[in-house]
Amino acid sequence: MTELNKAFSLVESTYPELNKDEVLVKVAGCGVCHTDLSFWHYGVQTKQALPLTLGHEISGEVVAGDSGWLNKKVIIPAVLPCGECDFCKKGRSNICRSQLMPGNDFHGGFASHVKVPSRFLCEVTDQVLKKYPLEHLAVIADAISTPYQVVKKSELVAGDLAIVIGVGGVGIYGALIAKIFGAKVIALDINDEKLDLAKANGVDATLNIKGLDSKTIKEKVKELAAQLKAPKFSWKIFEISGTKAGQELAFNLITFASTLSVVGFTLDKVEIRLSNLMAFDSKLIGTWGCRAELYPEVLDLISKDQLNISQFVQTFPMSGINEVFKNTLEHKYSKRSVLVPDFNN
Repeated sequence: MTELNKAFSLVESTYPELNKDEVLVKVAGCGVCHTDLSFWHYGVQTKQALPLTLGHEISGEVVAGDSGWLNKKVIIPAVLPCGECDFCKKGRSNICRSQLMPGNDFHGGFASHVKVPSRFLCEVTDQVLKKYPLEHLAVIADAISTPYQVVKKSELVAGDLAIVIGVGGVGIYGALIAKIFGAKVIALDINDEKLDLAKANGVDATLNIKGLDSKTIKEKVKELAAQLKAPKFSWKIFEISGTKAGQELAFNLITFASTLSVVGFTLDKVEIRLSNLMAFDSKLIGTWGCRAELYPEVLDLISKDQLNISQFVQTFPMSGINEVFKNTLEHKYSKRSVLVPDFNN
């Protein structure tokens, strides 16, 4: 990326020098995330100044550096913590203030190779590789791990009602993970194709909310909850659309003892009445990425066939990045896009 809203440029450079605690990863695939769009289109500032290679949802093979990792297939966590600070020691490594994020703090994964610290890499087992190509597993780095962390953080238990707003690239995994945890899941979206895919993969109920006001939506959710014999209260609400409308709807769905988890990001400001949290004795929580320590748990779900990812990933040659970003911005894809290097050996 060279400028806001400008076409990406293909640049050739020499391999970087590695410190003793770093590795060079040959990229197998790098997912296109809403955060990348935020940097490229919406003007969110990257930590490292432009020009910068974006991309933080990366899988690949270690080809140089730390000998303990050489030739291993890995997922690179989207948030790389220091492992030593108070946040890290208190189980909050995802908000480590010394964290490094590929494609933000340093050159990321829309490239043939990427240099990263080796400490928190997640090794991909042969058992998982027998089920999925390594490039597809790039989505674990953010699209799957982020909702996994927030479902755990929400304290969701079996029998709860989970309401997921936005079941695109990240939201579909949030819905499926909530289902794995034993919830009855209602998916809300404005795209029938996404809703149909969610229903076909085990989501209990879906609702197309296009053109509906929040009061109508809440009444319809109550009706669906009754049909599912789900709880009337203590709803677990996950806002993953990253839109103003989605966030305002999510807040309006709060009821007694609800937990609203904000996962999607938008620069837009919302208008809400915070006193609802008091009146309903509810909780509003945020989440940032996923603790690197949780990645093996996500891989375990996949290795045990509890979470199937094949229907939710589509790959494109990385040389087509400009078209893919344009189409993603225009919401032309219903699946997570992964760019696969096609310009290197």
